[in-house]
Amino acid sequence: MLPKNIDKVIQAKQLLENHEVDTVTDAVLKVGISRNTYYKYKDLVNAYTQDSYKRQAVLHVVLHDEPGSLSTVLTALSDMKASVLTISQSLPVANKAAVTVSLDLSNMKETDNEMVMKLKAIPQVTTILLDMSE
Repeated sequence: MLPKNIDKVIQAKQLLENHEVDTVTDAVLKVGISRNTYYKYKDLVNAYTQDSYKRQAVLHVVLHDEPGSLSTVLTALSDMKASVLTISQSLPVANKAAVTVSLDLSNMKETDNEMVMKLKAIPQVTTILLDMSE
């Protein structure tokens, strides 16, 4: 159970972020909490916003070692509005290369299954696994 003043700490932070007040003292006076309460919790709580939620996933793909294989996958991800955060590719072994891509799927319109199906349709893709983070 959260302390009752958490909402007021969030309100004070928003007043400061929106430049509705100039100082922490002004913010805490306006919402009715002590400076001590504000400083105790300010780094531990944040207001939920639509922008603060991101759908992230890790995509594990095994590709045929052919020129343009990774580029084709990345283009398909870009076309689906998936944002690439990181890429890690292993050295090819037996004409196959493992690639791990971390993604931000917040702007993607397709479902996770639709994305996997589109990527499986790429001829250079041999194996694909999507690991969703919640």
